[in-house]
Amino acid sequence: MSAPQSSVATAIRRAQEERRGALVGYLPVGFPDLDTSVEAAIAMARSGADVLELGLPYSDPVMDGVVIQEATQTALAAGFRVSHVFEAVRRIREAVDVPVLVMTYWNPVLQYGVERFASELAAAGGAGLITPDITPDSADEWLLVSREHGLDRVFLAAPTSSDERLELVARATTGFVYTVSTMGITGERTELDAAASRLTARLREHGADLCCVGIGISTAEQVASALEYADGAIVGTAFVRALRDGGVDRLAEVVADVAQGTAR
Repeated sequence: MSAPQSSVATAIRRAQEERRGALVGYLPVGFPDLDTSVEAAIAMARSGADVLELGLPYSDPVMDGVVIQEATQTALAAGFRVSHVFEAVRRIREAVDVPVLVMTYWNPVLQYGVERFASELAAAGGAGLITPDITPDSADEWLLVSREHGLDRVFLAAPTSSDERLELVARATTGFVYTVSTMGITGERTELDAAASRLTARLREHGADLCCVGIGISTAEQVASALEYADGAIVGTAFVRALRDGGVDRLAEVVADVAQGTAR
């Protein structure tokens, strides 16, 4: 269920009105350095991403594949601090009118302080959080604080989730449900798991409004395939690799190419 004020849901619906699906683009903050990561995120928005997902570098990224792990380790080695994510969000929002979600494991939020994190994210113009390692039934404080600050809370649903879990996720999520295409870590795959289609259908049966599919999507063809049943497609590793290997200009080219898959 999406909150009426959700800028993320609004961006996805705007894409639907334009007869296309939404592209959600992921990059880690601070990779290869803070200024370049801000420049890269702005370029991604200008090249076709409807929603930006900024990853908060973390020392124990259990869900991330090798490419993203290496990028986040580079950011940490370069001196990334949690406060940098708020600076990045502010600078990006000053440049482009695209909602910015922060993807973070829960421990950094706890260590920083849930209320403090939410307050500073909202003040910077952030749209909310994607939290891969916390479930709605264990997120009472975050549910309360996110409502107070008008932030989206994006929870994940997996093919192995029970019907009871999907019901809970569908009711607690705002913005979109992060629909995990397959079990495992992030990274490019040659074929999307058909489980993503079945999972999206199950989520809709339980009342989920907007569903975006992530993990394993890296090409325009895979984006188009996912958008046959989902509202948006999330691409991460392919964009991080483009930034790593060819800088911001190469990233912009890859985003524009992948965005061609959003047409319906």
